[in-house]
Amino acid sequence: MNINIFLSIVMVGLSMIYFLFKPMNLKQTQDKEIAQFSLEKFTLNELDKNSMVTKMNGDEGIRYNDRYVVKNIDYTDNSKEFLSNMKAKNGLYKEDIVYLSGDVNFKREDGVRFFSQKATYNKRIDVASSNVKYVAYLGQNYVTGDSVTLDNKNNKIKSKNIYAVYNLEEKKKK
Repeated sequence: MNINIFLSIVMVGLSMIYFLFKPMNLKQTQDKEIAQFSLEKFTLNELDKNSMVTKMNGDEGIRYNDRYVVKNIDYTDNSKEFLSNMKAKNGLYKEDIVYLSGDVNFKREDGVRFFSQKATYNKRIDVASSNVKYVAYLGQNYVTGDSVTLDNKNNKIKSKNIYAVYNLEEKKKK
């Protein structure tokens, strides 16, 4: 075979590859955050040398670098004067703040409790708050309103646009 014919065949083949074959278009994607680990039906306890400080239960949890994302969260804080328990369909625990959403149920050991669709609990300053409609109970008394802030440290409750039912006890005659 003549070298000219061979080189012509090679050139035609390379020209066909160059013109007929298209390189793959790879789409550039942004880096997604990757979970460190995931948990199912779990309990996380934070302990100090004297007792349990916090306890968090959930049906499903995902741990990222800076936060936990939890489904059906049940969070208990025993680090302050009053033991506080919070339950919700969804929870996000980040930097000592618990963000709750979906059927939030907040209870404190002295009987104060409130129900809402969204709430935030700041463990550092011991304040629970909700900026959406809520219902709060203390015994037979109840309050509804547009927002609530429960300052556990100072034992104060602040609210907006409230409707309250407060039952006064009658003094018994002697």
